Amino acid sequence: MRILPVLDLMNGAVVRGIGGRRSEYRPVVSRLVASADPADVAAAFRSHLGLAELYVADLEAIAGGAPALPTYSRLRRLGFTLWVDAGVRNRERTDALRTEGVGVVAGLETVAGPGALEDILAAHAGRVVFSLDLRDGVPLGDRTAWDGADAWAVAQRAVALGARRILVLDLARVGGGSGTGTDALCGRLVRAWPGIEVWAGGGVRDLADLRCLRDAGVTAALVASALHNETITASDLMRLRDEQAERDSGERDRGSGQPRGVV
Repeated sequence: MRILPVLDLMNGAVVRGIGGRRSEYRPVVSRLVASADPADVAAAFRSHLGLAELYVADLEAIAGGAPALPTYSRLRRLGFTLWVDAGVRNRERTDALRTEGVGVVAGLETVAGPGALEDILAAHAGRVVFSLDLRDGVPLGDRTAWDGADAWAVAQRAVALGARRILVLDLARVGGGSGTGTDALCGRLVRAWPGIEVWAGGGVRDLADLRCLRDAGVTAALVASALHNETITASDLMRLRDEQAERDSGERDRGSGQPRGVV
């Protein structure tokens, strides 16, 4: 399972997300770095934690403004891989973001219905993640465009339209320190479609939460507050990697039909 640090961008700074209440977001205060500049925060994630694949939520673009393209370019020049939610509604903005060399997040909160998502996925499925945006488990965005579907039905339709990655993101959990609350839904998605990547974000608190997501089959976990607060540390991430390596080794040994340690 990959760990993707989150950069919530607003007014040129990284801000601390709290329950999706964007009017309350303020520049991040972090134990990793004294700055809220996006490049400085990203550099801290890499130097302290060894993480260089980032999830960027461009909050002004999500609210209808222009994407922060210079910031994306700056981060990419510094060697970071980006997945960007910039308020995609249709293929036109997706095309523009792809020319910047970033992975695109097509969020339920902003995408203009199933038809627009189908167009986006037809052109860029390999570098798009569909974000199943929820608030307390209820889908966000224009629900009429999805015939009032619940989270599971929206996910089913997205897969049918060609989604290869689904991010389950409950905004009510962001920054709340209460866990993702979506482990069961993530596990159900993994079991139903083992060929797609399932990502999860919102509320990850500690190593125990990461283990729960990993055990549910989640491919990538989005984390922000727990990294800044150091309730998830470099040693925790190392332990998670070691555990995965041990599991992978055990699976290879079982697959070979030999007891572990026998050559």
